[in-house]
Amino acid sequence: MFLNCHSYHSLRYGTIPLDELVELASQLGVTTLGLTDINTVTGIYDFIRMCATKNIKPIVGIEFRNDDEKLYTGLAKNTKGIGELCKFLTEYNLSKILLPNLAPKFKNAFIVYPLSNAPVRLEKNEFLGVNGHQTTQLIKPIYQKLLRKTIAFQTVTIRNQDEFELHKTLRCIDHNILLSQLTEHAHCHPSEVMDTSKALEKQFSRYSGIIRNAEKLAKRCTFKFDFTVPRNKKLYTGTKSGDMLLLSQLAKDGIIRRYGAKNKDAQVRMKKELKVIGELNFTGYFLITWDIVRYSQSKGFMHVGRGSGPNSIVSYALGITDICPIELDLYFERFLNQNRKSPPDFDIDWSWQERDEILDYIFKRFSPGHVAFCGTIVEFKHRSIMRELGKVYGLQKAELDQLSREGLQSGGTDSVVDRVAKLGAMLIGFPNQRSMHACGVIISEEPITNFSALEIKPKGFPIVQFDMHIAEDIGFEKFDILSQRGLGTIADTVELVKRNKGISIDIEQVNTFKNDIQCNTNLQIGNTLGCFYIESPAMRGLLRRLKCNDYQTLVAASSIIRPGVAKSGMMKEYIFRHNNPNSFEYFHEVFEEFLGDTYGIMVYQEDVIKIALHYGGLEPTYGDILRRSISGKSRSKKEIERVKYMFFESCKRLGRNEQLSVEVFRQIESFAGYSFCKAHSASYAVESYQSLYLKTYYGIEFMVCAINNGGGFYRTEIYVHEAKRAGGNVLVPCVNNSEQETILKGEDIYLGFGLIKSMDEKLAVQLVEERRANGDYTSLENFLSRTHIGGETLQTLIFVGAFRFTGKPKSDLIIIAKMLQSGEVSKSPTLLIEEPIQEYKFPVMERNSIEDAFDEIEILGFSVSLSPFELLKTKYRGDIMNKQLLDNYKKTVRMLAYLVSTKQVPTKNGNMYFGTWIDNDGDYFDTAHFATSLKKYPFKGGGCYLLLGRVEVDFHFPTIVISKMEKMPFVPDPRYESGTDRDYKVHERLKEGRSTTHRAPYPQEHEIGLPRSRMS
Repeated sequence: MFLNCHSYHSLRYGTIPLDELVELASQLGVTTLGLTDINTVTGIYDFIRMCATKNIKPIVGIEFRNDDEKLYTGLAKNTKGIGELCKFLTEYNLSKILLPNLAPKFKNAFIVYPLSNAPVRLEKNEFLGVNGHQTTQLIKPIYQKLLRKTIAFQTVTIRNQDEFELHKTLRCIDHNILLSQLTEHAHCHPSEVMDTSKALEKQFSRYSGIIRNAEKLAKRCTFKFDFTVPRNKKLYTGTKSGDMLLLSQLAKDGIIRRYGAKNKDAQVRMKKELKVIGELNFTGYFLITWDIVRYSQSKGFMHVGRGSGPNSIVSYALGITDICPIELDLYFERFLNQNRKSPPDFDIDWSWQERDEILDYIFKRFSPGHVAFCGTIVEFKHRSIMRELGKVYGLQKAELDQLSREGLQSGGTDSVVDRVAKLGAMLIGFPNQRSMHACGVIISEEPITNFSALEIKPKGFPIVQFDMHIAEDIGFEKFDILSQRGLGTIADTVELVKRNKGISIDIEQVNTFKNDIQCNTNLQIGNTLGCFYIESPAMRGLLRRLKCNDYQTLVAASSIIRPGVAKSGMMKEYIFRHNNPNSFEYFHEVFEEFLGDTYGIMVYQEDVIKIALHYGGLEPTYGDILRRSISGKSRSKKEIERVKYMFFESCKRLGRNEQLSVEVFRQIESFAGYSFCKAHSASYAVESYQSLYLKTYYGIEFMVCAINNGGGFYRTEIYVHEAKRAGGNVLVPCVNNSEQETILKGEDIYLGFGLIKSMDEKLAVQLVEERRANGDYTSLENFLSRTHIGGETLQTLIFVGAFRFTGKPKSDLIIIAKMLQSGEVSKSPTLLIEEPIQEYKFPVMERNSIEDAFDEIEILGFSVSLSPFELLKTKYRGDIMNKQLLDNYKKTVRMLAYLVSTKQVPTKNGNMYFGTWIDNDGDYFDTAHFATSLKKYPFKGGGCYLLLGRVEVDFHFPTIVISKMEKMPFVPDPRYESGTDRDYKVHERLKEGRSTTHRAPYPQEHEIGLPRSRMS
């Protein structure tokens, strides 16, 4: 038996994956196995289940350490024992103090001390643990006295010599040191391996009694966990009847508010849902979510309830969601049904600026110790492996570059590079560190320390030590408290319009926005940059292909762009049928009747339920099981096979065409895991319309707020370009007008100090506060007398143009600044009557607008005063512009364009790229670059390119298929002497947006073979 095993969840220490640890024990005939990872219980729940499949008795616990110092190991007698150990570890994790050298008294856990920390006397529940290589030390008198309470406690950390090398490497990574600097104290003993029971008995042959002691201790440990019990906070009012009464009243009031007092359909559906919610004991979950949303509304915050939540009319009535499930024919069973044993998921978005206040409310509103963030495991990835191993083994950059190019493949030599490659390949997928889940909050009925120790991460919230999958396995369903920048942009725009123009916009009047002609015109032509979810090049292209000019089509577009729908061929087929509604037949009458609004195409996850119900003949609840099993929500392959069998058996009973049934299931299987539910798409579409309305009618304000909220898909430069197109006069930062954020005065947009990456935020705030308190700065001298600013930052402000109000050239300002800061000229403190500014005469140094533009590129990352085209050596601007592309279908054209973004996409013939560009008119267009073209004519970073290619049009959307391209040179940087290597250095500051798609290549249309005729 092995009671002290470390898996790779002992971060940067253990080397054995959990499943392989259990498998190894099974192969060696081990019948009792203890998992005691260092300062964590991350793996214990998976461990219990894995042991059950191998008929191994699991024992769980924690090995407590302060850094490299092993203090003692706790073994849980029962489930209460793991709670005691977790509570103890949590206390020290949260207070961030060292663990004590001696363990406290536990009622339901045993403590095993190592020889290195043996106490003078052992309590009733305490023992001394000995590894095989340590038995010779037992002859010492101090240990002879404790033999009666000494147990065989062989530690397992590695499997072989290769893993010992990996272990030492992990310890170096943890300590951030070279391998040569690693001490013996910092790593495990090379004998910490799992062996046969005979080998173990041989190691302890001189002290066979301590093996019997270990066996007796193991028998006293029984950790049984019930995975079927829901662990979330069950009650809101304190009683089930009180919860049901409150929820029913809130729902009735909400139905009247949403539908009026006489809508029978809404009332019938509400009663049906309340019955299911009550029977499944989910009233508390609904009420807790309502409580959080009610607080949000009281603060005037915007929120969006999305995911499958909008399928419920009760959540609509409570104000958790704002999508009418009757209007969109949303199935409640998609959200909640009798076969669902875990609580449903409410995904709720807030502005990124307001989310922390919502979280603060949640952690204060519900009992301390009962609320925590879900954890997540950050794994070693290729890039981090290269970086970390490079530091441990002292590799040069060229050697790391070689590994990056060739991959983690060992050449079989003894070189350091090959050794690193071998170890790196072993590290792929290993846990590297525990972190905080982006949005998942657990609210528990019992203290969370009954299930996990808690840790504190930089944001200050406690987190559990396991991820969302384990949380769901053991009965927790997280509350997803999400944030996004799109909501911040919308809320800030509404406020800015009211402040600047005195116009109050009711952003909840979505029906008005949906029917607005100009909004739908912009939607149809893809004029949507800055608008949530509909601004990416791919989405704008889809909108144009669909000529999308209404809400229902936008809802569909939000889902069909998802990877699974595209992979299954459904996206291309939807586009074809939308544009050619008379050129296809429905597969079957069921598809025409129930999927008529999407041309017989399964676009949403709900469509799986519809087809399972009306074509396959399954019950709605089984339809949802099918959806969940296909989508990856259920991780059981047996479950997938079971519902697949049920589907085909039911189809046979109904006499369905076998060929069609196979095709239907292929479509279900291929896309369900990556598509949206219809409610989720509808929520996104509502927010898209809200942002589109603001962009359409308050474009300048909208783009200013988009910049301040960190934009979205594109970099700041593109949103600045959009602000200019909206009619804004964009100006570089100014010490008398700018603030930390970008601001709007009339139609003048002053870029914020926050866009100057080298400028400290605290300093920027101080500059603004001083100006507000004592008035505008009157001169450079006045500025310096009132602020405490370093020479480098001052120089940056001068070069960006922040002192242009003085009317003095930058060269003069730099000289004055150096004189003032060197003390050659006195700078008196601010007086009631300020002394006249002394004027100086300096040599005239001519500067031009191109120099200013290069200053802006260097400091901001883009030019404000001039367009990139005005910096080119050539005066040529291309043969045609974007507006002429449709007129040049199938023709080869030459265009000059500024690169906005690139996207790499895998194909069967190699990687291809899509590019997005701006022409000299400021309009956007798109290109496609196949692998053969890219080999000769690759992208060379941000800037302007000369493009040659053929215009192709795919359902109203033009794309240039590039055959040749070349980056065009800018004029030399006039700020430096001609001929130096700095002539073109600043050009490197221009960046393009880059994105990469990591997936298998999509099949071609002929490979999918999607039928367009009836299969009776």
